[in-house]
Amino acid sequence: MKNKFLKNSPKVLLATAELNPIAKVGGLADVLGSLPFALKELGCETRLIMPKYGCVDVKKYQLKKIVSLNIDFSGLKKTNLWQGVLAKGVKVYFIEQKEYFNNKEVYWGNNEERFLFFSLAVCEFLPFLKFKPRIIHCHDYHTALIPSILKQYRTEKKFKAQDDFKTVYTIHNLNYQGVSSLSLLDKIILPNKEKLSAIIAKQIPAAVINNQINFMVAGIISADKITTVSPTYAKEITTSQYGAGLEKLINKYKNKLSGILNGIDESLINPNKDQSLVLNYSPKTLIKKTINKLALQKEVGLKEDGKAPLIAMICRFTEQKGLELINEQMLKLNYKGKKEIESQFVFLGTGEEKYQKTLLNLAQKYPKRFNLQYKFDPQLAQRIYAASDIFLVPSRFEPCGLTQMFAMRYGSVPLVRETGGLKDTVNSKNGFSFHDFSTKQFLMTLEKALEVYLSNPKSWQKLQFQGMTQDFSWRKSAQAYLKLYKSFK
Repeated sequence: MKNKFLKNSPKVLLATAELNPIAKVGGLADVLGSLPFALKELGCETRLIMPKYGCVDVKKYQLKKIVSLNIDFSGLKKTNLWQGVLAKGVKVYFIEQKEYFNNKEVYWGNNEERFLFFSLAVCEFLPFLKFKPRIIHCHDYHTALIPSILKQYRTEKKFKAQDDFKTVYTIHNLNYQGVSSLSLLDKIILPNKEKLSAIIAKQIPAAVINNQINFMVAGIISADKITTVSPTYAKEITTSQYGAGLEKLINKYKNKLSGILNGIDESLINPNKDQSLVLNYSPKTLIKKTINKLALQKEVGLKEDGKAPLIAMICRFTEQKGLELINEQMLKLNYKGKKEIESQFVFLGTGEEKYQKTLLNLAQKYPKRFNLQYKFDPQLAQRIYAASDIFLVPSRFEPCGLTQMFAMRYGSVPLVRETGGLKDTVNSKNGFSFHDFSTKQFLMTLEKALEVYLSNPKSWQKLQFQGMTQDFSWRKSAQAYLKLYKSFK
């Protein structure tokens, strides 16, 4: 079967700013850290290309320098191309340019300038790869200008005739579009001595507004195919509510748009093997989940009570995540007219100060019932998934969302707002959801979830079992991407 796939599958190069476990800020890294392996299982030869940040471990990933170039980016900049290896033999190319990528952080300074250079470098290094991709798959605004540059290179016959690259552009979050002064593009002088800003203004004027360049708009127009990270989000971004000002443009090009749901790495997101847990468990041994709850309660200073419903939220503390709905009323919900439920809450994440302040106030007022962990801690996140009974994702919008899938794998029942990938993954058989972005609907849904948890253990266990056994792997998603790749003639 694999040989059949290999024979018929195009070679694909994935261009990204983030890659788990090498450099992670958000879900983009998780996607690129899993999709290549799933594609490889289907016989699709896939490689990645990313910046060589200061955090890249040369020895761990067996990096070897391939070639050096002086790339003209408002003056010649010495740039090196390295090749490394991830698990299971998946190869990664790293672009080294110390001025732009020597820091350990992924995002800092003028990110538009840094990733414009990265996009140019990807195109410049393509002829030097022993790997000859048929498709360049670009991710988010950081790589959105690659299709435009490649089209111009093709026009100027910079590449050989057989290197007729096709491009796929994936929107992970439409709200981060990459907007900068059009003059930034003047740093790139194309082979015909014409500036990229002049080419963009002439070929894709919609990407230029008020003398500013919108990277994402250029990607949407120039790429041969567009995808986003869930079927529902693909529909939502054609509306004014979710289109972030680009809905008219997206509707114009929706014939080349599709939504492919993200998956998760089930070999890593697995409570039966997770070494960070106090006690491993499976759908058949859910009783052991209580031990993890008691351990987390002790760890973070909550009252140790295996019967108390433990409600969790793990996210970036931003407006997108629906934190306006989080308030003291959650702790005062009544159950069948009786006294207040002694529910507990644990929140993990970092973000905007105003949300931190709100959560910190709750933690100070209810120290035995509400705990705030203001930090980025992946291992603690795993322990929270394992300990919690209910997992909150009340987002204003959510292109896909991974945390609700992580939670279900650990037997934590999700409570989500019906938007984007949350709507595609959570239903009445595995969780709870509400439609309107309102405190009233959120609290009513939380009260309903608590009622089931406290009064109907058998129904609750069915919700847990359904979530834990549902297939959220990358297999289906990888098959959808492979079908898309094969659609190019």
